[in-house]
Amino acid sequence: MDLPREFTVRESGHRIHNPFTGEKLALLGRAVRLRPGTTVLDLACGSGEMLCTWAREHGVAGTGVDISTAFLTGARERAAELGVTGQVRFVHGDASGYVADEPVDVAACLGATWIGGGAAGTAALLERSLRPGGLLLVGEPFWRRDPPDQATVEGCHASAKEDFHDLPGLVGLFGGLGFDVVEMVLADEDSWDRYAAAQWLTVRTWLDANPDDELAPAMRTELDGAPLRHVRYVRPYLGWGVFALKRR
Repeated sequence: MDLPREFTVRESGHRIHNPFTGEKLALLGRAVRLRPGTTVLDLACGSGEMLCTWAREHGVAGTGVDISTAFLTGARERAAELGVTGQVRFVHGDASGYVADEPVDVAACLGATWIGGGAAGTAALLERSLRPGGLLLVGEPFWRRDPPDQATVEGCHASAKEDFHDLPGLVGLFGGLGFDVVEMVLADEDSWDRYAAAQWLTVRTWLDANPDDELAPAMRTELDGAPLRHVRYVRPYLGWGVFALKRR
């Protein structure tokens, strides 16, 4: 049970595996008013940057769950680097079936809502681990502009326009599920660039070092098209944000 190897290669230089910068992640922690002792569950936690930095900056404690052994190794190293190994732990497993042993104050899934079959299902999954009155954090894409054709849809890594809502539609979805949207922090074009463009250098560096690897032809093809796809489709059309939700 692990991520496909090409995903690990592509994002091996990332600490944050979505279009958020460290500054955006720090802003989110301040925006939701974290306090020392807050307990956090992070499903599909990737390299654990949210938990590790929030443990250092805000005194939270928590658990991250992810399917990637490589990313979890990085998360544990990051926890040691920041001196928070006593506050956070990382579990290798399928986040789609994970429920905390004890209810937590904050349950999060940032950018991996496929674990619940979409934003609504992921909110329901997270709520199973949440104490009454606790806070959900859901990271999800949305259309910034109406995609004009199927090429744009597919260029934004979707199969159909209906895969994503626009921003009012997404906020309305959460409201319709019985949640108050109490905060949000949105990606911008720069944070999208830091997520996407950093992958190109990582892939090129890997290709230079591994020209005979069996994965090299596929990664070469990906790099040939990724920059143009990003600037033509993702950057102008696709938004992303983290939404803080509380049950009404």
